Amino acid sequence: MMKKILIGLAVLFLLAITTFYFVSQPTATEDGAYIPSPFALKLATSPTTNFDNTTYDNPHTGSKKVLMVCTEERNMTMANGKKFSTGNHPVEMLLPILHLKNAGFDVDIVTPTGKPVKVEMWAMPQEDKNIKDIYSEFKNKIEHPGKLSEFVQNSMTDSSDYVAVFIPGGHGAMLGLPENKDLNKLIHWSHDNDMHMLAICHGPAALLAASLENDKDSYLYKGYKIASFPDAVDAQGPMIGYTPGDMPWIYGERLNELGVTIINEAADNTVHMDRKLITGASPQAANDFGKLAATELLKAVNK
Repeated sequence: MMKKILIGLAVLFLLAITTFYFVSQPTATEDGAYIPSPFALKLATSPTTNFDNTTYDNPHTGSKKVLMVCTEERNMTMANGKKFSTGNHPVEMLLPILHLKNAGFDVDIVTPTGKPVKVEMWAMPQEDKNIKDIYSEFKNKIEHPGKLSEFVQNSMTDSSDYVAVFIPGGHGAMLGLPENKDLNKLIHWSHDNDMHMLAICHGPAALLAASLENDKDSYLYKGYKIASFPDAVDAQGPMIGYTPGDMPWIYGERLNELGVTIINEAADNTVHMDRKLITGASPQAANDFGKLAATELLKAVNK
């Protein structure tokens, strides 16, 4: 009898291992890239968000706007050569916009060359009406953004229209932005004009663009503390099938080398403000990040 029980338990164990193996494998896309596995999507995404629809006292009634810089690149080539289908995370991009709009600020969108914003649609919270509505409202801007290159060339001389720059997360923030010379100029321009910089999750990776002069001692954010997606959590991606391989480079490590300290160890709801830099750790932080940004921008325009 005991032998039968042991055999049965062994079979169940093998079935469980086999099932886990299949549900934790990244899912192939039509272009040969991979989106997260069913298991990873269950762990890391949600059909709803915690957007609380905050009402702000004395919302902005003027013309000040936020400039959101997004990625136009879809696939990240991992260390093993496999491609991860990424882009900007919809919650990290859209939930903060809901707060900014509640506070009276419109948002302009640019990508490096004006190609459409790439969005991680597999992370879209399909049961969240607020997010789906703001996505529909901004869909034309997302599909037809301005050109960062033209903004830098033609619009950057006048800072009167903008109160902040916003870089949303998603691994797409690591594609094309950290080495972009126009973004380098934009970051320095915003800093020189005392604007706020907003970056969430992997968004701080794009702040590496401010270091293109290769002078660590003069890096704009040297000595700053931020909340951001931890390198250690990225390293776990292949284990659950979130990514199809190890990261091609480690962005948090590079920020550390430039004198930036990441304060959170988990991909949680941590938000932080250091001078005019407002950051958040993950999609879980998007609501508090949006509220903090909206509150601080209102202080800036009303003082």
